Amino acid sequence: MLRVVQRQQLKECGAQLLFASNIRRIRLERQLTQEQVAEAADLHTNYISSVERGERNISICNIERIARALNVPMYVLLKSPE
Repeated sequence: MLRVVQRQQLKECGAQLLFASNIRRIRLERQLTQEQVAEAADLHTNYISSVERGERNISICNIERIARALNVPMYVLLKSPE
């Protein structure tokens, strides 16, 4: 039941899904694996994977770590693609 509630909440959080989509898009554009991003951000690969799936509401500190690992400003991860 808890998992169903979490998925319903996820559908309502456009910013979280946008963030997840941007991370994946930028990572693929740079031809990086989740493992490479995780290592550069000093985070676990499973964590990066769950962030990319939009399953985590992550902290601002981890947003900064991922942005650095992808070599982009933090705001780019929250910006709608043009």
